Amino acid sequence: MLKVRDLHAFYGKSHVLHGVHFDVQPGEIVALLGRNGSGRSTTAKAIMGLVHWQGLIEWKGQSLAGKKAFEIAHLGLGYVPESRDIFPGLTVHQNLLLGQKGAGKGSRWSFDDMYAMFPRLKERQHTPAGVMSGGEQQMLTLCRTLMGDPDLIIIDEPTEGLAPKIVELVGEYLQRLKERGISVLLIEQKLTIAMHISDRALVMGHGNIVFDGTPDGLRADAGVRKEWLEV
Repeated sequence: MLKVRDLHAFYGKSHVLHGVHFDVQPGEIVALLGRNGSGRSTTAKAIMGLVHWQGLIEWKGQSLAGKKAFEIAHLGLGYVPESRDIFPGLTVHQNLLLGQKGAGKGSRWSFDDMYAMFPRLKERQHTPAGVMSGGEQQMLTLCRTLMGDPDLIIIDEPTEGLAPKIVELVGEYLQRLKERGISVLLIEQKLTIAMHISDRALVMGHGNIVFDGTPDGLRADAGVRKEWLEV
């Protein structure tokens, strides 16, 4: 579904990614792990056309080179940034409405799905998003992206700032995405949730992939964990 080969990315003259190489298959949850500064978020931004990159990124066989972020989103990729980027002056319901594409026709997701996922959002559906807590805004960003009915959703640190019970809920719901045919590229630092729900684990270090295998394989590889994940 998603094919990345020899990916290099840059911030000005700063060379951040150095030949990143991986795939995401249909209905697969892939965890992208690594320490801060390893290049995980930059990889997501390159896929979404938000940073300058070189190499090959293909989505369902189609090159994403030269495409703008909104064009990539309309191809069926959803992106939940770490910064959340909600519309603070709009209500929860209005934010979700803006996430719809094609007036929501034929979407796998509805407002009822979102409110069932996070009842707190239903309670606050008429509240301006800017006055909500960071955790509530994270819930809203995830749901707004799902309203666009993506086939792949790239999620950058979705559990940051969430209470433990909500973290568990997010993990359960990410697993349910597979039931609706949605792939997930999960950028996460909490190894427990990432290893529990993922089909495959990628580990980044110094702007490249240093491990690509199963969660069980990563658990068994103490060397990779010590050098690239453990603080």
